[in-house]
Amino acid sequence: MLEELRTAARKVSQERALRSLLDDCRRLLSERGEANSVSIARGLVARFAALPEEQHGIFFDRLSREFGPDPQAVLRSAEAYAKDPNAHNLIRLTHTAEPPRQELLRRINRLPGGTSSIVAMRRALLARMAKQPELQALEFDFLHLLSSWFNPGFLQLARVDWNSPAQLLEQIIRHEAVHEIDGWDDLRRRLQPDRRCFAFFHPQLPSEPLIFVEVALLPDMPAAIAPLIDKKATPMPADEFKVAAFYSISNCQPGLKGVSLGNFLIKRVAEELKRELPQLRTFCTLSPMPGFARWLRAGSVVDGLPRARAEHLAEARDTLTRACDGDLDKLAGAAALRALPPAASAALMRLAAFYLGVHATAPTGDPVARFHLDNGARLERLNLLADLSAKGVKQSLGMMVNYLYDLNKVEAHHEKFVHGEVAQSRSIASLI
Repeated sequence: MLEELRTAARKVSQERALRSLLDDCRRLLSERGEANSVSIARGLVARFAALPEEQHGIFFDRLSREFGPDPQAVLRSAEAYAKDPNAHNLIRLTHTAEPPRQELLRRINRLPGGTSSIVAMRRALLARMAKQPELQALEFDFLHLLSSWFNPGFLQLARVDWNSPAQLLEQIIRHEAVHEIDGWDDLRRRLQPDRRCFAFFHPQLPSEPLIFVEVALLPDMPAAIAPLIDKKATPMPADEFKVAAFYSISNCQPGLKGVSLGNFLIKRVAEELKRELPQLRTFCTLSPMPGFARWLRAGSVVDGLPRARAEHLAEARDTLTRACDGDLDKLAGAAALRALPPAASAALMRLAAFYLGVHATAPTGDPVARFHLDNGARLERLNLLADLSAKGVKQSLGMMVNYLYDLNKVEAHHEKFVHGEVAQSRSIASLI
């Protein structure tokens, strides 16, 4: 009985907190709210931070339904513009169609620390999207505003080195998403003179990196990840630097998912390195293929292939399947991959070429490939046995890929990808 009373009291308290939060939203949008926006927004942000996670979905649902545009007013404005498409009617239609919740977010953003609060709100919203797809319009509003506020023109590029604040270095260790950093010794090696780490920062979040990229300075294009992240490796002298290889890029802010940051970061870093080290001739990546093994197990389907190419793909799939006795799961180990006969290794290369060189243009194509190809890179080289970590074997059967960034051709390569064609080297094209 006592527990039931406590549960009921907790429910009443939560409902009261939710009503107060929504009242704050209405007050902030009122004329009085505009004049007192900082104090009201501060209370609103505090109430949201204190709101139990199970109440987030209800709050976002109310925000979506009660702070949207008036459908009838939008219809009247649209009819007026259709009848007379002058500037006045267009402005009126644009103003009427904008959801009031966008102005609500703008007023929260005026609060010191408001930008960080909105990023945190969107992180909570994204966590609800799978269960509440009806929140899509609200999510669009968040993404629309954050894409504007985090325009690359506002971002600051900074190099992270061993002399950076400890708080920043700890965040680099925590947020590394591609190749885990194994403590301070590992991080120290990744910040030696033949390594670089660059991050984007926003003026409103000066101590929080948004995204960072790690770069290895090398004499040649790398074919495996282990030598690049070996914390016991001896740093190379500067006179051997000929290649800048981007080997890891990590987002630090889940609330900024979908906001274009990485593509601008790589290009800015390439330009920065070119100024610092004019001897650099090649800018490339050593990238994972996180969807490759899953695609193989699902049948390695590529739609719309000409007959000859379809036969090449089927032949490679059959060769690899025979090599593992019909069970691709037998390749889920470094020893099995090393023991593949030459014909099966060649088949694996061909399958990877189809996966990246053709299937990447599909919406379900490899996300890393789509990122780099859309960013104007060229599919340059495939590397067998390049990542024999448990993660590398599980996701890509140990394979990695080099994408080449020719700074004079990134726009042309981007245009190719937009029109469904992958810019690729002759060696890869010959496999397809």
